[in-house]
Amino acid sequence: MILSHVTPALRSERTGALLLLGAALAGIILANSPLGAGLLDLQHTEVGVGALTLSIGHWISDGLLAIFFLVVAIDLRHELTAGQLNSWQRALHPAIAAVGGVVVPALVYLLIAAPAGQPGGWPIPTATDIAFALGVLAMFGRGLPPRIRVFLLALAVLDDLIAILIIAIFFGGNPDLLALAGAVIVLVVAAIVARALGRATSAESRIMLGILLVILGIATWVLTQLSGVHATLAGVAFGLILPAGVGHKLGHRLEPWSAGLVLPIFAFSATLVVIPHVPLGELSAPFWGILAALPIGKLIGITLGGLLGAWLLSRSGATPTTERMRTHEIVAVGLLGGVGFTVSLLMTTLAFENDLALSDQGILAVLLGSVVSAIAAAIALTVMRRRALVVAS
Repeated sequence: MILSHVTPALRSERTGALLLLGAALAGIILANSPLGAGLLDLQHTEVGVGALTLSIGHWISDGLLAIFFLVVAIDLRHELTAGQLNSWQRALHPAIAAVGGVVVPALVYLLIAAPAGQPGGWPIPTATDIAFALGVLAMFGRGLPPRIRVFLLALAVLDDLIAILIIAIFFGGNPDLLALAGAVIVLVVAAIVARALGRATSAESRIMLGILLVILGIATWVLTQLSGVHATLAGVAFGLILPAGVGHKLGHRLEPWSAGLVLPIFAFSATLVVIPHVPLGELSAPFWGILAALPIGKLIGITLGGLLGAWLLSRSGATPTTERMRTHEIVAVGLLGGVGFTVSLLMTTLAFENDLALSDQGILAVLLGSVVSAIAAAIALTVMRRRALVVAS
């Protein structure tokens, strides 16, 4: 009975954004309180059996976060087959903007941090947080043209796809090929079972096949984890092999728990950071690189990419004039794109896993950069709403 009231609330983009922000603030506040030492010890407590013994923090970032990436992959498959990215004409505009939103922030970071000998954090500001960005848009952009949300969603999905590729290529380590091959075999079996589930007519068959699919999903994650490849990629792969019907149902069930439970828990764990007592002049180059790259690099990259894509579409005539993004709308999306948060926090822990001081500064920079972007986007959206109301009146 309680779940029937809670689940619809968790589907709200505004609720998800507020839960994320609240969890992040709670993490920082508690880490710097008398409870901080105990919470950090708990986070580093190892739990598990044999090769699957991980710290609680890693169970959250490697295990629980795989559910978030599973939902992202299901959304991506839907967009590529039946959604906003189902043709090259429709995908071109947000794709160019997404590439600009990855390349320019990385260059801004490298411009600041590479001369100091810290180029390894360049992937951190390349990510856009889907949940938080859509939440800010939902809170401050009500009444604005739907094409803004469509464009932001498509851009963020493509952005996450690029982030997934970055994690796979640059943070994969030296994989155990035998375990990785086992994960691939299990995925193939899961794809067959998922298709059988999509065709099943009896309730008993659907239940049995559903249970088997869950077991195969867990097995895929375990083998991926044992292979040395970042285990969140198991969620991505599993989401992409699910047929449309099965994926839609699973995504619909998991989405509120991903937004309302998984992401806030990860945000709380990732932001358990003791604020360093370091003068501004002694903060590291990666801190300043991330802080500049998220709000500024994302804005420039997405805006330039978006304008280039808009120009190409206008030349081709592939998109009706009423659906084309206006310049100020692209700028607003560029500001929203600077909200890195979840995936940027994950990339920070991966990029600086051997340097706790840099990791802590990087996490603080991600939070500050995301907050600056969110505030700037909120102001821009509010101005756009007021102008739209004036024009309408």
